[in-house]
Amino acid sequence: MKRKTPKRSVPAKIVFLFDVDNTLLDNDRVTEDLKHHLEKQVGHEGAQCYWNHFEQLREELGYADYLGALQRYRSENPHDLRLLTVSRFLIDYPFADRLIPNALDVVERVKLWGPAVILSDGDVVFQPLKVERSGLFEAVSGNVLIYVHKERELEDVTERFPADYYVMVDDKLRILAAIKKIWGRRVTTVFVRQGHYAMDPKILTTYPAADVSIERIGDLLDHDPSTIRNPSRCTVRPT
Repeated sequence: MKRKTPKRSVPAKIVFLFDVDNTLLDNDRVTEDLKHHLEKQVGHEGAQCYWNHFEQLREELGYADYLGALQRYRSENPHDLRLLTVSRFLIDYPFADRLIPNALDVVERVKLWGPAVILSDGDVVFQPLKVERSGLFEAVSGNVLIYVHKERELEDVTERFPADYYVMVDDKLRILAAIKKIWGRRVTTVFVRQGHYAMDPKILTTYPAADVSIERIGDLLDHDPSTIRNPSRCTVRPT
């Protein structure tokens, strides 16, 4: 799914692309809150059933589909009206409260040098809702792209946001490696070591290192923008 974004005729000098989950928004915390709510509303067995459907869908689709897993649970439990509280929990969730510290500050800062764009994976309902309710849609001035597999859609990204150079900020080394392989020297990849994917030892040893690695998104506030196109010279001041 792609938000309707105008195609620019004049390339920008630089465009900043941001992932959402565990990059700008603490999705691990959202998941933990959902786990607690499920246990409370449908019990341990019901919660386990939901997460089984969730993992099956992620395997099939390639992205997290929270509402899709709820639909599958319902198909097996059509009379379990407790599901209504779970759907309401997801739709009404206070995503703005789960923004990672300094996330909006970073987005505002990079906009001094070039457009900031959300580049995310996800379903066509919950992921856009998350982006809008968190305040990220407004922060990037509506520049939101949501695909099934964003690393396969780089041609569309360049058509919608043409630029001489890109900076991709993500917590998943797999995604960063795939984008680097396609764009090469046209992109600086920034690995944010936040969330469970970023801490997984197997993932860390499977994929090559990103051009730049930071501990948290707020560290980008300490980056020298004049060196972002030359990762070997990029430094982050310790805090």
